[in-house]
Amino acid sequence: MRIPAFLAALALTALAPAALSAHVQLSASTPAAGATAKATKAITLTFSEKVDPAKASASIIMTAMPGMPDHGEMPIKNFTPAWSADGKTLTLTLAKPLPRGSYDVRWKASAADGHAMSGKVSFNVG
Repeated sequence: MRIPAFLAALALTALAPAALSAHVQLSASTPAAGATAKATKAITLTFSEKVDPAKASASIIMTAMPGMPDHGEMPIKNFTPAWSADGKTLTLTLAKPLPRGSYDVRWKASAADGHAMSGKVSFNVG
């Protein structure tokens, strides 16, 4: 039995949206989510696909400090961002190691599909 060309094309079109709807996701980080690190001087975020650096950002936020129960969020500004040659890994290199406490790395990124995604990685420095 032969399938008419238009039905074959319709079947392929029905399958295509799954491939087209894939958006950039965070696939790994160092420190890993939930980890406790020591003397952290660099943070890496690795994405599932190449990211457009012009449409990407990351911030490091200290969310808690030992011995300070009412510690508010404090942005950490002493880092330099750099992208890997393949455009999938962002490294945030700190001028000094992070002090003991809890942190979020909050990110936003877009890939070839242009859809902006965001998320965070939370970790501790002990």
